[in-house]
Amino acid sequence: MSSLAPPRSAPEGGLAHSLRSVQLSDVPVAQPTARLHAATGLLLEATGAALPLGARCQIEGPGGVPLPAQVVGFRGAVSYLMPLKAVTGLATGARVTPDSETQTPHIGASWLGRVINGLAEPLDGLGRLTGDVPLPAHPPKVHPLKKRPIAQPLDVGVRSINGLLTLGRGQRVGLFAGSGVGKSVLLGMITRQTEADVIVVGLIGERGREVREFIEHALGAEGLRRAIVVVAPADEPALMRMMAAELCHTIAAHFRDQGRNVLLLLDSLTRYAMARREIALALGEPPATRGYPPSVFSMLPQLVESAGNGEQGQGSMTAIYTVLAEGDDQQDPVADTARAILDGHIVLRRELAERGQYPAIDVAASISRCMPQVVAEGHLQAARQAKELLARYSQVRDLIPMGAYVPGADARTDQAVQRWPLLEAYLRQGTHEAAMLPACMAQLQEVLA
Repeated sequence: MSSLAPPRSAPEGGLAHSLRSVQLSDVPVAQPTARLHAATGLLLEATGAALPLGARCQIEGPGGVPLPAQVVGFRGAVSYLMPLKAVTGLATGARVTPDSETQTPHIGASWLGRVINGLAEPLDGLGRLTGDVPLPAHPPKVHPLKKRPIAQPLDVGVRSINGLLTLGRGQRVGLFAGSGVGKSVLLGMITRQTEADVIVVGLIGERGREVREFIEHALGAEGLRRAIVVVAPADEPALMRMMAAELCHTIAAHFRDQGRNVLLLLDSLTRYAMARREIALALGEPPATRGYPPSVFSMLPQLVESAGNGEQGQGSMTAIYTVLAEGDDQQDPVADTARAILDGHIVLRRELAERGQYPAIDVAASISRCMPQVVAEGHLQAARQAKELLARYSQVRDLIPMGAYVPGADARTDQAVQRWPLLEAYLRQGTHEAAMLPACMAQLQEVLA
């Protein structure tokens, strides 16, 4: 008679051991995939999967080439995406999958001298960017009670600014100008001549040809060595322009927190606001002031407040924003908001440029709110006296050619007329002429003597 054989035990290292060694994290799981449902202008709609807000996605494109996009909103089962590249060849039903391969860029000193886009991808053909510190997704914020006060002057190498509108390290100032008034030239002068360890330049929404011109003529080889240029021309999607402006602040804040003195130049804050407006209107937000939705005016302070000085032991981050005054209208809503949230504004006038005064800075309409904190009392009084003389001369300028001005009626006005040639020469400066702060103060005293 036969008997049942006892069950054989699994050999050591066999199937049972293999099953015990499998980790739950090693088990592949299904990846959520949505489908492209509609495309209206810049807004893409996807259904079929829950895509988290702010997630990067890849949309199936023609020929298998994916289109990068980002989730910017949702309504019910519909997820709204904005493309990061030019939209061509998309079709309804295209697969939309979360980008699991998106890696956080790492920043370091090797970023200096590089030209990148809003995704921190190199544009200069010098290889990939390397670093040892993960770059945050958004600009960090400094507690208002922990920020170091502005106490040191910043030498920008421009005589009219150094002498009459002195800036401080960590100040945030706006450069207000219409088109063709010399804004880019003045920005280049400040870039070359400012004393800073690191310069971060953001060319946001401007003409593509200006990128190479700014790098070669405004920065130059010497300036580029200590600079990082972030580029998002006008033909880039609105989301890319917005991300490039925020990336500038994140990079500048990193070097500030490392103890460096950083100069941030953003050209322009208006183009950032316009990109925000495009996205908000596409998502259905109602327009308010001159077509700008309310969210634009809440996002501008959040961006600007990430600039400025850091905590004790950290460096400084001085920010200069160009603000486009459409039609030379200083009451433009973006310009008006910028004046309220910045620490000063420098106004360029078309009338001064037409008279050949460069830089065409209207000293009477400009102000540096931090100047009393960073200069001596004698310098402050001299600047106020010069502004008074300029204001008095502007009142009688049109009367002098007609012979309607009669000397002797007002001694202060007579002094303004006499000093005008010296004041005008003081305000003029060549493009490649450097005017350092000590020399500017001495020259101002000579003009008023």
